[in-house]
Amino acid sequence: MTKLFIAQMRDPGGDKPLVTVRAEAEGEARLFLNAAYPDAEIASISEPSDWTSDADTGTRAGDIREHPGVIWQPPSSLAG
Repeated sequence: MTKLFIAQMRDPGGDKPLVTVRAEAEGEARLFLNAAYPDAEIASISEPSDWTSDADTGTRAGDIREHPGVIWQPPSSLAG
């Protein structure tokens, strides 16, 4: 069963739109992202536990979707 991962990608031109990817695990998600964006780095990646969206996030392993204009910040371990 695939999980949803949210990633922030960055290339030499700056930050790219928020990206969602379906994968079995984070390592697999990273492989899919590196294949789809060979000139970009993964600035952050997270498995959202309670993030909901009405946007298409795909259903199969390897489904990658860009979400222009969407801002999502990964949870911080610095609980205040």
